[in-house]
Amino acid sequence: MTDFTPGDVVEIATDKGRAFVQVTHTHSSYPPVVRALDGVHAARPDDLGPLVSGPTRFVAMIPLDSALDKLGRAHEVVGHVEVPEEQKPFPTFRMPIRDKKGEIVYWWFWDGRGLSYDVELDDAQKALPLREVMTGTRFLDLLVSENI
Repeated sequence: MTDFTPGDVVEIATDKGRAFVQVTHTHSSYPPVVRALDGVHAARPDDLGPLVSGPTRFVAMIPLDSALDKLGRAHEVVGHVEVPEEQKPFPTFRMPIRDKKGEIVYWWFWDGRGLSYDVELDDAQKALPLREVMTGTRFLDLLVSENI
């Protein structure tokens, strides 16, 4: 098992090429937080800096090593690049709270320290990642998806 640190860039072998993620945060109670970097690549870029400073496809909490090992996906830390300034604050995650019928009653928002809530989501809140430990299969599907 790898002990990831914020800034680690991990290359992941997919059926479509190499995908890259950057570990942005660790939390004592959850798996690492990673941001998926843009694109799937035929080869590892010589300079990871432009890739890391580029867009974030999605953010997830995932036990990266064990999830990818279970899927039989080769992966390795290929560099360490400072987390971009806009990614340094711990991300806020959203979580639906449902009634007995399964209807969403309100939303919790978690910023790594505390909770807040709201009844309706605005557009910015709709874009927040879900507070879930993502499965490896879902993670891999999102990495190679062209539509996120």
